[in-house]
Amino acid sequence: MSWTGALFVIIATTVFGFDRAARIRNRLKQLRHIKVCLQSLEAEIVYALMPLDDAFYHLSGQTDGALSRFFLSLSQKMKQGDKSAGEIWQEEVEALADESDLEKKETEILHQFGLSLGRHDRDNQQRQIQLALAHLGREEQEARDLQERYEKMYKSVGFLAGVLIVILLL
Repeated sequence: MSWTGALFVIIATTVFGFDRAARIRNRLKQLRHIKVCLQSLEAEIVYALMPLDDAFYHLSGQTDGALSRFFLSLSQKMKQGDKSAGEIWQEEVEALADESDLEKKETEILHQFGLSLGRHDRDNQQRQIQLALAHLGREEQEARDLQERYEKMYKSVGFLAGVLIVILLL
């Protein structure tokens, strides 16, 4: 019976370590997807002259998961016309933050971008998108550095912590 318990402890801590490593990997992946979506949004607004609600709907079909739901919800709420684009953006960024592995810095960048959404002409909107992309690029580089540094460590520490707990309990 004690060997079974020891095995469960090792498995639990290993799973915890792999979960932490997956969160680091997912954060980087989500940042990349957000950058691609903002670049597509820029193209839709500046070159295709598409209204925001249609651009958001179009973006929801180009991505999946939390980002797809984010853009689809933006599109639907904008078509209702109850609130401004910036207000809707702020609400949906909060929902996205709860669903994703994004950190506070990334959601703050998205919040800042949302403050200008729909308030400027195309040229200024394009500048705001470029500014948000620059900030997200910096965060992406930081996330890449963290992934390189800590992903393997979390996996190893999870397993080794389980072994240590088992040794201490024996």
